[in-house]
Amino acid sequence: MGWKAAEKLIRHWKILRGDNVMIIRGKDKGETGTIKRVIRSQNRVIVEGKNLVKKHIKQGPGHEGGIFTVEAPLHASNVQVLDPVTGKPCKVGVKYLEDGTKVRVSRGIGASGSIIPRPEILKIRTTPRPTVAGPKDTPMDLVLEKTYDPKTGQGMPDL
Repeated sequence: MGWKAAEKLIRHWKILRGDNVMIIRGKDKGETGTIKRVIRSQNRVIVEGKNLVKKHIKQGPGHEGGIFTVEAPLHASNVQVLDPVTGKPCKVGVKYLEDGTKVRVSRGIGASGSIIPRPEILKIRTTPRPTVAGPKDTPMDLVLEKTYDPKTGQGMPDL
């Protein structure tokens, strides 16, 4: 990617995987769906079941070839998040509550100003965290070993 393309990348994403969105431009204009995938390096999103295109796949070892229908990515500017109260497309703003938590709110003409909740699918990790210690993990007894005493200065290396 060149520097001109890198300048145009969205820095602060307000559309998340699992959001309900409406397509506002293109052949599926006016249709709603949920975000299946966000491709931040290209400013694009894939909406579940929308923007379908035919793809020709050549036969190879382990898979069969043919013509398949797949979801093509849409530019992020061509979709808008749906307001949870009115069900209409709206802009997304950020607000801080009294307790200091950061929330997304709907804003724009005709928007209710209500809180847009984070999708539940974001709590599910795509790659699970390892539960068994691997060969490069530090053993727990070495982690808990006390090597420095702040009161006496024992364990401090001589510099």
